[in-house]
Amino acid sequence: MPHAIQTTDELFQALQENDERPYGRTRTVTAEELVDAAEQFEEPVPLVHALLELQEAYTYGSEPRKSPVVFARLLTLFDERPEVFDERLRHMVFWRFKWVGHALRQLPEIPLASLRQWLTEMRDRYEKAGLGLQPYYGQAYQLAAHVGEDTTLAYELWAGRSRTRLSDCEACEICERALFHLAAGDDERALRTWEPVLNGKESCQEEPARSLSYALLPLLRTGAADRARELHLAGYRGCRRNPSMSGEVGRHLEFCALTGNEARGLELLAENRNLFDEVDSPLDQLDFLTGVEVLLQRVEHLGHGELPATGYTGRTWTVSGLRAEVRGRADDLAARFDARNGTSTHTDRRGTRLGRAPLLDTLELTLRPRSLDDVAPAAPVAAPASRTTTAVPESLPELILRARKLEEEGHPEAQVCFARLRTLVAAHDYAHPDDPAVGPLVRLRADLLADEANQAGNKDDFAEAAALHEEAAALYEDAAEPGHAAVARACALLATAQIPAQHAAGAEARAAELTGVHASLVRLHEETTGLAPGHEARLLRLRATALGLRLQTTGSKEHVEPVFAETDLVQAFATRHDLAGQLSGALMLRASTHALSGDLPAAVTGVDALLDRLRAHGPAWHLPRTLGLRGRLQLALRDPEAAHADLTEALRRAADWPADTVDTTRLHGDLAEACMHLGRPGDALQHLTRSAEADLRRGNRIDAFCTYSNAAQLSLDLDRVEDCIALLDSLLAEPDVAAGELDDRLTAQLRLTRARALRAGEDVKAATAEFAALAAESAGWDDDPGSHAMIAAETAVLLGESGEFGPAREAADQAIAAHARDPRYELLSNCLRELARLQAQQQGAEGLADARAFLADAGRIADEARAAGHEPRGRSLDSALAYEHGRVSAYAGAYEDALAALEKALALLGEPGPQDDRAGEWAECVRLAGAVEGLYLERPAPALVRLDAAVSHLTAQGHTEETQPLTSLAARLRDEE
Repeated sequence: MPHAIQTTDELFQALQENDERPYGRTRTVTAEELVDAAEQFEEPVPLVHALLELQEAYTYGSEPRKSPVVFARLLTLFDERPEVFDERLRHMVFWRFKWVGHALRQLPEIPLASLRQWLTEMRDRYEKAGLGLQPYYGQAYQLAAHVGEDTTLAYELWAGRSRTRLSDCEACEICERALFHLAAGDDERALRTWEPVLNGKESCQEEPARSLSYALLPLLRTGAADRARELHLAGYRGCRRNPSMSGEVGRHLEFCALTGNEARGLELLAENRNLFDEVDSPLDQLDFLTGVEVLLQRVEHLGHGELPATGYTGRTWTVSGLRAEVRGRADDLAARFDARNGTSTHTDRRGTRLGRAPLLDTLELTLRPRSLDDVAPAAPVAAPASRTTTAVPESLPELILRARKLEEEGHPEAQVCFARLRTLVAAHDYAHPDDPAVGPLVRLRADLLADEANQAGNKDDFAEAAALHEEAAALYEDAAEPGHAAVARACALLATAQIPAQHAAGAEARAAELTGVHASLVRLHEETTGLAPGHEARLLRLRATALGLRLQTTGSKEHVEPVFAETDLVQAFATRHDLAGQLSGALMLRASTHALSGDLPAAVTGVDALLDRLRAHGPAWHLPRTLGLRGRLQLALRDPEAAHADLTEALRRAADWPADTVDTTRLHGDLAEACMHLGRPGDALQHLTRSAEADLRRGNRIDAFCTYSNAAQLSLDLDRVEDCIALLDSLLAEPDVAAGELDDRLTAQLRLTRARALRAGEDVKAATAEFAALAAESAGWDDDPGSHAMIAAETAVLLGESGEFGPAREAADQAIAAHARDPRYELLSNCLRELARLQAQQQGAEGLADARAFLADAGRIADEARAAGHEPRGRSLDSALAYEHGRVSAYAGAYEDALAALEKALALLGEPGPQDDRAGEWAECVRLAGAVEGLYLERPAPALVRLDAAVSHLTAQGHTEETQPLTSLAARLRDEE
């Protein structure tokens, strides 16, 4: 407590504040302190309220041992001083008999006879008070189900009786009835019973989260996998990290294990690490731990027992180690309950859950599907074999020669050979072949370095690529291989020019640098004698590439022809020496140059010719990249259907080759764009996530998270709120994100999207907390006040929706201050007008002054915008402000002021013309003016004149749809006359 409580008013205020806290240790400790404070007052009512709050904190904070003790004190007060219990307090006392029954069932140390004695006490007191016994029979049924007795009679005695005021809520009773049918093996009847809860018609403190967790497996068994997926996302968010719902979390973990989502299960387990230590209820522990064990058992069965797992604090766990620990604890708990109950029910139920086979091989639960390999500790992985890969030669000389031959052809499977060679050479017992055809070890080491350099370049790590190429060049010189050395030095030159830090000086400086690189390449080419055709062709390609990069940098027309001239040289040389790969590369560069110069038809013609050649003569591994270029060209030509076909074929052909051969990241990204143009946003979302996953595999985490951020926003735009939240929760739980190692603005963007999704999902409390935290953090973004203005403005509106207008005013003031440094006219005007509307709507005349203060600020923003020549993208700020003045005054009962403001808004808008997109806004303004004048000021005649004239005008201008609300209001006014 912030200070010692001196009065009962202060106590009740503190109780109210504590009631708004989430359940957990903070709320519970405060409730304990408030009971101590209440005991100082002579009157018992404050103590009753404090004890009720403490029992609630224990009950929903998963501390069942303490709840009955508190209730005993309440019952003593009730017996000794019944007059202090008004009807509401009396109702709460009788209601909480059920809470005690629930608490006692969770404690195996409480004898079964004591549980039955408590039920007798409940029945006696209900009968004495003249209360219906349906709640008692509900408790008797739940005890029978817990013990494992035949529940048929107990169920009928409960379910067949009429509900009373003290019955459990409708949602809870629906869940109990459904569980009865589920225990009888009737999945379909259970699901029919659950339907009002599953579809959101019935809910309470624990529902629908409790029912959703139980319904997951029946849905799978009845073939409703998509519904199960949907309810998993919604239900898990309702129970995660909540000690009083640990059993529900356990069932979600079990669901993951039985649908091929073991990796997500481990992720959720890590998110709920607090449940290992914070759950005080033995029955909830048993339920949770059994779900955990189902997951760990499955992961271990799949051969991943050594994966790290999150478990009890104080030590590091593997999946196998944690499973053994969990199994021991859960077996002991089940045995204790069975010993208390005299049955084997809990051991049998555990055995049933642990014995279930997976219900589906795969069910994509989230937008970020991951396998157990994805969550394993990072380790170097060899390039995967392709479907066309031939066996790697066993003979070391053959392997070396094959790797070089494939590399000379540019064949992607050279990586597989070099990966094998890298492993062999690193071994302590490696013996290099004494074979003139293979050459010295220094030559092989140079080959390996060159291969590493190429891989680094493919990942855009140009600094690393440049360094490795230079090192390779030196070794090639030591091996007396001047041609290879020249190519390596040329690659180093080009890689150095592409290092991001080199770009800081701007396009002109970079263009000059690339011009210099080209000159150096030409000089290197001319000074190196005795070049083999393959080396000479590569040097020619590198020269052309340097000029292509220069054109890409500047877009200048004068830089087009030099590229064509160089590609002509490559094309002629490659044709003369039958170098298919170099010829393909030259034709690809030529088509790209046409595209960069703006001649898209010529680019498509060039690509088509290249595709014909590749299909006829190869190399086949160039097809995916070429099809990808054609797809991008078709997008630029606004033919998304053709683009989609090309890009889809590119992805299909890319699967024939090792993973790094083709930039599938870009292919998926381009396909996402094509899908959006085709009106297939769901497919676009899938391609965005695949693109991000490909970037992650390549180690490009920033790019991957940017793409994931776009995917999250798209899922939110598609109203796939739970998908959006689940994706962002997964991303924000990544170790480098949680540790603050990712770009802080990118992390903030992820959190902002999540906050918006929470708001869209009507989790206003969580959304407000996240917005407030982001507003506080962004206040320090001196380099980006505009973003702070946006976040603070959204925070202010959300606070206003919750009725917290003091904090909303503070957040709005922050937004206004940030706006002064980086103007956001429409954003601020919209925020301030909305706050005014909310305050007037919620507080009426009492809030009018503060609402008008918001509008005064909005008026100053409109004046600033007008002075700055700002053109709003949507509504006129002045007409929107006048309309809001009218609406705010109407909410506050100042009807004459409201009508005057609306008249001003109509004058500012002017009557709409035939193609005027302001017709709807004008009609709404007329409607509100008519309502204020005709209904509230009771002047129907002029109101009807206004409405009829507006209807006639709108009809004449072709805006018939906008007349509907006006004619409805006019009919109402005529009826009332």
